[in-house]
Amino acid sequence: MRPPGNGGTGVSPVRVQCGPQEKVQALDKAMKDPRRQLGDHGEDLAAAALKKQGYKILERNYVTPLGEIDLIARQGKTVVVVEVKTRKSTRFGSPQEGVSATKQGRLRRLADYYLKAKRLTGSPVRFDVVAVTLAGDAPQVEIIQGAF
Repeated sequence: MRPPGNGGTGVSPVRVQCGPQEKVQALDKAMKDPRRQLGDHGEDLAAAALKKQGYKILERNYVTPLGEIDLIARQGKTVVVVEVKTRKSTRFGSPQEGVSATKQGRLRRLADYYLKAKRLTGSPVRFDVVAVTLAGDAPQVEIIQGAF
């Protein structure tokens, strides 16, 4: 026989009164795998660093039928498509080394989709990579403008 209220898992449920949006956000956070949490943390750090450099963040995690763009920003008149790569260490190489030629091609197609959807096809576009390394005491954030 299962103990009441915990579904036999041995974990007591936590009940909090909240609205529907908060419930969805709480479930999303609870269900994220560690890699997604790492990526989200890196994107937060990247967005903050970009803002400090004068970028205006237009979109975060922009989803298309073709895939997702981490960040879309504007710097002056230039639309900047930003790929964020986060690593806990450089044991397997630097974060920016994770942006393969295949990924670059996909990002170009995603950028085309975004520009058409937002009617920005005449705007100059640049592809930046933000490399976030979480090894050591403080995170290292490197913005690589015009990475490809």
